[in-house]
Amino acid sequence: MPATAAEALLLDGHRATRDRVARSILDHGPSSAADLAGRLGLTTAAVRRHLDGLTAAGLVESREQRVYGSRGRGRPAKVFALTDGGRDAFYQAYDQLAADALRWISEAAGGGEAGEQAVAAFARARLAKQGEKYQGAVEQADAQQRAEALAQALSADGYAATVRRVPSAAAAPAAPAGAQLCQHHCPVAHIAEQFPQLCEAETEVFSQLLGTHVQRLATIAHGDGVCTTYVPASGAAPSSSRTPGAVPPAGTSPNETGSTARRNLA
Repeated sequence: MPATAAEALLLDGHRATRDRVARSILDHGPSSAADLAGRLGLTTAAVRRHLDGLTAAGLVESREQRVYGSRGRGRPAKVFALTDGGRDAFYQAYDQLAADALRWISEAAGGGEAGEQAVAAFARARLAKQGEKYQGAVEQADAQQRAEALAQALSADGYAATVRRVPSAAAAPAAPAGAQLCQHHCPVAHIAEQFPQLCEAETEVFSQLLGTHVQRLATIAHGDGVCTTYVPASGAAPSSSRTPGAVPPAGTSPNETGSTARRNLA
């Protein structure tokens, strides 16, 4: 095999493995080199080489791992997360076409408030249709596992969703845990930056599917690393007192949740 052909083959293999590393971060959220090595069947040293390349390309960034509860001695582990550019490399939606279409809907309705309502109506219709796909899977799950069922359905549509159980805002130690539904990827993030009605409609659909009022804590469209929705535990009662690091109860003003949301992101 000519040297140039061998080099090209080696380069293709390297690129494919690098893509697997980035895809694993997309699917599972911020990950350490050891986590990635275990999931992909690679050595930690090999993973670090690919992470160095992804970081140099501006596709991945490192950060300290967030620790919940008491932390042992030593520095927190370093984890790697996709940058906005890294997300874009995975999914190139027809952003301009979609933005133009939504803008046309708004202008055709007269612009202003009427235009915003027209875009909201489109967003609700679109997300309602998407929600119909998930309804069966969610309804078949036990009440306490519906968030996980929804996450699996979302992941099948490319949203790389996970669920993390979190302490209730109630002060009682035995209070049931709520859940954070985290979407590590959003195919329409760039459009949602211009048309937040898409995020609002999605939150409404989540509430309908899960049978409870949910609270959107963060969105990729607004610069957060993960779209995060708080799902209160079944039967959990809101509490005005908060324990350190607790998730705010559903219905709390979004202005009060900014720093809490970022503390709780996976």
